[in-house]
Amino acid sequence: MDLTILYRGPLASCDYDCPYCPFAKRRDSPEQLRADRAALERFTAWAAAQTGDRISVLFTPWGEGLVRSWYRRALVELARLPHIRRVAIQTNISSRTGWLAEAGEAGREKIALWCTYHPGQTPYERFLSKCRELTALGIRHSVGVVGLDGHLDEARRLRAALPEEVYLWVNAAEGHTYTDEEADRWTAIDPLFPYSRHPHRSAGLPCRTGESVVSVDGDGTVRRCHFVPAELGNLYDGSYRRALGPRTCPLAVCDCHIGYVHLETLPLYDVFAGGVLERIPASLPPLLAGRA
Repeated sequence: MDLTILYRGPLASCDYDCPYCPFAKRRDSPEQLRADRAALERFTAWAAAQTGDRISVLFTPWGEGLVRSWYRRALVELARLPHIRRVAIQTNISSRTGWLAEAGEAGREKIALWCTYHPGQTPYERFLSKCRELTALGIRHSVGVVGLDGHLDEARRLRAALPEEVYLWVNAAEGHTYTDEEADRWTAIDPLFPYSRHPHRSAGLPCRTGESVVSVDGDGTVRRCHFVPAELGNLYDGSYRRALGPRTCPLAVCDCHIGYVHLETLPLYDVFAGGVLERIPASLPPLLAGRA
């Protein structure tokens, strides 16, 4: 079986305090951190044992995972396993990057980072240097920003500095409505921004979540995705497997990339072929080559 898992454990603390994020500068207690570590180690051990399946994992923590040693170790350990196809994580890349070398050459080919630049939270040159370190290490990565007016100049600056082969995505700001003129400015940076600009109608439409893609929390509860609360079973007793199968979306709309990318009515599996988890297009969008 080929299975993609979106894993989100209890971790909710972050070293940034972005005004648009409810988890900014939240601190987990030592007990909460121990619980998160134990949950992640349990999940990693389970994934390592599934040698009869082909598994891809995207870690989507509410907080920042790579400042915690157990997330760094999980990526390295999973990447070394032959039945793990890809292991990726959403991150602000505020931590060091040298640990990635521990995965070895073959492991580094499986690791991918979905990196978000938050202007005002980290110096521009520091973030750019981290991106260059990832390139030097041979780590696949995408880079992106939230499409707020105050981020536009920094996004243009970053797009101009990054190698052309590094995709820079733009997320529509939650609750923000873009005029056509505003949308055009962001589309000049990210030609795929139109997919993010508006929520996608999803009610009754076929989606890969619940069939080949599932969401797993720290207790092992399996759901079709992060946005549909109905449970399919538990990862660790295997009960989820009986529930896997084609199904339509029960929600009116889907407005998050990690959700709507799996809608079968959108062409995004072709657009991001080979890079769905890390949000890397199969080929560079046409406007990207001209730089914004």
